[in-house]
Amino acid sequence: MPLIRPSRDEDIPAITAIYRHHVLTGTGTFEIDPPSEADMLTRRADVLAKGLPYLVVEDAGQVLGFAYCNWFKPRPAYRFSAEDSIYMAADAHHKGLGKALLAELCAQAERASVRKFLAVIGDSDNAGSIGVHRSVGFTHVGIIRSCGWKFDRWLDVVMMEKTLGAGDRTSPQ
Repeated sequence: MPLIRPSRDEDIPAITAIYRHHVLTGTGTFEIDPPSEADMLTRRADVLAKGLPYLVVEDAGQVLGFAYCNWFKPRPAYRFSAEDSIYMAADAHHKGLGKALLAELCAQAERASVRKFLAVIGDSDNAGSIGVHRSVGFTHVGIIRSCGWKFDRWLDVVMMEKTLGAGDRTSPQ
């Protein structure tokens, strides 16, 4: 039975391997060179230090995906808006695990005072990521055309958003 839980230091090798695959073969991230385990550990520590969630989904002790969020921009006015990231192992697609993981990330982001959740999706042809975001309530807000260059081609960025909790109906204070 799959389990969604907070990530741990010992998950970093699996997280790094999953992300490495996406960097080297996919357009969901615009990174060109895969980060090291030390890099991924530092990135995870940064997210957790901000009080934001960094989750994994595992089955039979194997990490099959990870998701986290980080503040959309560092300036204080953005402190209630976060951007999500989600990556699944190549053999974990089309099993509903990504949807469950992203839904739990939304719930935990809301508990961390996020009011606006943003998806900045690499590649307008990334039907999997667009679909999983849509399935948990994100809506399309725009496309930034040809702003990334990877694998010898121009890539778009698809912007999606989801309101969490009271959203902008009340003051966050």
